Amino acid sequence: MTQANQDVRKRIDKAGLTQWQVAEEVGINHVTMSVWLRTPLTKEQSARVDKAIKELEKKQ
Repeated sequence: MTQANQDVRKRIDKAGLTQWQVAEEVGINHVTMSVWLRTPLTKEQSARVDKAIKELEKKQ
């Protein structure tokens, strides 16, 4: 069984980040992030996660 959002998971990992760091930047609880990543993201969710990853990469 393939996990949903493999591309997002890989981007988080490649950036050297954790899911909880991205969740914090998005403004959601880490448990909510885990739930989001189990099913296909909406366009809005995807945009928020993308923005959070980019912002966190700048801070590193």
